[in-house]
Amino acid sequence: MKLTVIRRFRGPLYTIGTLYVNGAVFSDTMEDPDRGLRSDMTPAALAAGKKYGDTAIPLGEYEIDMASVSGKFKDRYWAKPYGGKIPRLKNVPAFDGVLIHPGNTQADTLGCILPGENKVKGKVVNSAMAFYRLMDAYLLPAYRRGEKITIEIRYK
Repeated sequence: MKLTVIRRFRGPLYTIGTLYVNGAVFSDTMEDPDRGLRSDMTPAALAAGKKYGDTAIPLGEYEIDMASVSGKFKDRYWAKPYGGKIPRLKNVPAFDGVLIHPGNTQADTLGCILPGENKVKGKVVNSAMAFYRLMDAYLLPAYRRGEKITIEIRYK
């Protein structure tokens, strides 16, 4: 299964994108500000361009781990149906613990990807509903079938 986030608005405070599942539009996304990082950059260049807690992950393609329990989010109402297992991006250069999870504003993410509807400037709404739909209709079935799940982050 392939997820794709195409970043379409790069503002000073947040980034808005579109999430695709196997090429079909799924939802909008919100991330921290895009600072032009790419997964092929040197570690020094990544470190120089990153502001902790205020930087979107580098462009690139990453595998998603569906088997890890999030220590931070395991007790949240939206994580409990999944035993605290939240989609985690693997091997993101200069980042650790990048997840796909519900949230509404840039303050709700530390490099993570928030699905939802961008109906309000600077926010995504209905994020928990988008998260449930992503998990139940796509990610969990693919995981149970043993499919490799990847996500590509790019510009149009």
